[in-house]
Amino acid sequence: MLNKLFGEQNELVEKALTHPSYTKENNCSSLESYERLEFFGDSVLKLFTSKLLYETYPEAPEGELSKIRSILVSDAILAKTAIEIGLDKLIKLAPSEEKQGGRKRESNLACALEAVLGAYYLSGKQKKIEKFIKNYIMIYAEDVDKHFEKYNAKDILQQYTQGVNKTLPVYRTLSVNGPAHKPEFVVEVEWNGEIIAQASGKTKKEAQQNCALKACKKLNVTEE
Repeated sequence: MLNKLFGEQNELVEKALTHPSYTKENNCSSLESYERLEFFGDSVLKLFTSKLLYETYPEAPEGELSKIRSILVSDAILAKTAIEIGLDKLIKLAPSEEKQGGRKRESNLACALEAVLGAYYLSGKQKKIEKFIKNYIMIYAEDVDKHFEKYNAKDILQQYTQGVNKTLPVYRTLSVNGPAHKPEFVVEVEWNGEIIAQASGKTKKEAQQNCALKACKKLNVTEE
């Protein structure tokens, strides 16, 4: 699908799809992994996302745009997008990382997608990158704008608990169910010596976010 979205793959794109575990296990230079391209691609992603948000919300202040962008470029949305375009099937992983579910790990998918964007930018595909971000990332912008609490519940809960008694909520993973390539995490959150919510998710981060949203509702911190 990458060819359809951006054009023919090249050496830079191959490097963008190479996880650090692969270079380490094959005694290659760490420079052959996606890490440098991911560093660059992170800025590419933010640049085009910022441009599109600026154009889409001409009346929105800087703070509002920053809030929306922070969610749009998060690992959760990037990983979901990476799977949607089949990037998870293309990443080169060491067998050990593969066995540990690395092909579906949010951070791996997000880093690989950023690296791919960086690679295609350096290959002169700026217009196709902007079109991709508009079609695959910006589609979440309206929902994020209307239901920001749903995406940022952990931060909202933390701000609330610190405001009440300067303490932080504590998250615990109760169980991880299912196969390594498709796990389900069950998490609880405790505050003030009380378990205030429990939830599940496909990743630990997603489970914690769902848990935090339940806690926010219980504490009447948000209307979400």
